[in-house]
Amino acid sequence: MQRRAILGLGAAGLVAAGAGAYLALRHGHGDSAGGTAAGPAAGPLSPEAAAFWNASFDTLDQSTYQPAQHLRGKPLLLNFWATWCAPCVKELPEINQFHDEFAAKGWQVLGLAVDAPTPVRGFLEKLPLKFPVALAGLTGTDLSRTLGNSKGGLPFTVAFGVQGEPIWRKLGATHLEELREMARSVTV
Repeated sequence: MQRRAILGLGAAGLVAAGAGAYLALRHGHGDSAGGTAAGPAAGPLSPEAAAFWNASFDTLDQSTYQPAQHLRGKPLLLNFWATWCAPCVKELPEINQFHDEFAAKGWQVLGLAVDAPTPVRGFLEKLPLKFPVALAGLTGTDLSRTLGNSKGGLPFTVAFGVQGEPIWRKLGATHLEELREMARSVTV
């Protein structure tokens, strides 16, 4: 019985180590000390910011989305959400409205779905969003924790300034007025 328990713990440890190595490679955590060469505001980043900017995500059309290539150098509102999360679903129309109002002022929005492709695709058919959505899958929770979501809950929203560093965070549903207020306080 004791030998079986030890073997079980050893196997669990191997699985955890393998998963950690996979996540580190998949999300670029192997080199979290600096920034990337993409974008006009490229420069040294904090480890938490580098974890996001150096990551890559799948899209619904099965291509790869790299934030540093598409978004760096302008303020960004990043929202972690899932189709099964009622507060997430409730806040998405307001985030879409924020995108409509602030895109002309330089703001970008990215939704990272902590979900599988099929439910996200179905959801977006019912509620099309005007901002890009990428798939973070279940590893999105780990990335959100790196960005300050200590509880790992959803929804979780982070705003990045033009230099690529987090400037605002919120766990729980956002509201349009608080997003407007946050954006007005940021120099673009």
